[in-house]
Amino acid sequence: MSKCWLVCSRCERRQPFALRGKCRCGGTLLVAYDLELAGRTMTKEELTGRTTSMWRYLELLPVRLTEAIVTLGEGGTPLLRLPRAEKRLALREIYVKREEQNPTGSFKARGFSAAVSLLKERGIHRAAVPSNGNAASAFAAYAARGGLDAYVFVPRDCPRLIVEESMRYGAQTYIVDGLIHNASALIEEGRDEQGWFHVGTLREPGRVEGKKTMGLELAEQLGWRLPDVIVYPTGGGSGIIGLWKAFRELREMGLAEGPLPRFVSVQEAGCQPIVDAVAAGERVRPPAGPVESAPTGLRVPQPPDGDLIAEIIRRTDGTAVAVSCGEIESAAAETGREGLSSSPEGAAAWAGLLRLRSDGWLEPTDRVVVFNTAHALKYAAAEPSLAGPPLVRSYADVRRLLQARR
Repeated sequence: MSKCWLVCSRCERRQPFALRGKCRCGGTLLVAYDLELAGRTMTKEELTGRTTSMWRYLELLPVRLTEAIVTLGEGGTPLLRLPRAEKRLALREIYVKREEQNPTGSFKARGFSAAVSLLKERGIHRAAVPSNGNAASAFAAYAARGGLDAYVFVPRDCPRLIVEESMRYGAQTYIVDGLIHNASALIEEGRDEQGWFHVGTLREPGRVEGKKTMGLELAEQLGWRLPDVIVYPTGGGSGIIGLWKAFRELREMGLAEGPLPRFVSVQEAGCQPIVDAVAAGERVRPPAGPVESAPTGLRVPQPPDGDLIAEIIRRTDGTAVAVSCGEIESAAAETGREGLSSSPEGAAAWAGLLRLRSDGWLEPTDRVVVFNTAHALKYAAAEPSLAGPPLVRSYADVRRLLQARR
């Protein structure tokens, strides 16, 4: 295992590794590694004989004790080439990275495998997460696997199947009268009293590092030559941060070839802070009016570090695009005809690809990878088979309910 530490993405201050997400200057803390040391054992030849899970890249993950690793078999997801779409859209190569094949049906499995492993390594037994859906069920599953007490807070219009999934994994689940940032604020209010570790986006380094393995895996699947374009659906945005970080580390180690891909952030119209900031060349700000997008993982009006995401897009000559609900529905039907089950987020990424090809932003010579981050059926309407979780409007409601459980 290689040595690791934290570096601020803003002020570049180096500090010892810890379960912290923010520097005192306000920048995001990212994990840095001794890449020379990592490269002695993480070679192309050595990787051929390793497990197909994301833990094949152990040298570039921050967990030090292998016995602390909490895994459900995450990673090793297929990279599917779409020749018919290539011909129809006149693009050199189009691939879909099928993250819906992960445990609990979404890419969130990677982040929580790493995050929960770090919590277990440090003897932390109680944690809470705010979520629009997929993070809730993934966290609940990995907490159950690792023997942690899980507390999940989701908006009241969170898809019912995901809510029920979280409950089936044993998480104490609460419906919040508000959006994801309201759920996060509620956790912060009760953190000290309840002993919760807040494992929300960019609150600690594990979730970015777990999602980083999507990029490590993608580069290996493409024969270590990076694609020209990454099209990624963006809510909190830690996936883009992780991919960008992965490609930079691989290039520094001499494993990957080619320039960094142009990053495309896709959001749904009605909640598009990244798109607006990139278009205006300004800092990321919450929407001025009410949030009007659908209740999916894209609905994050206040990304924890939207400025870093926008900077990654600018540095790589990428772009950001907002697609409508109608475009998302049409794209889901189109990917379905390719045999793919696309969540609204994954369908949004496909809609973004179609828009950018139509606008001429994508070149015929481009090799493009589109990320499908979750399974469509997680959003299917269903009659509940479990009693619904309680609705909470404040932390006082949560305290009352927790006291009643004791």
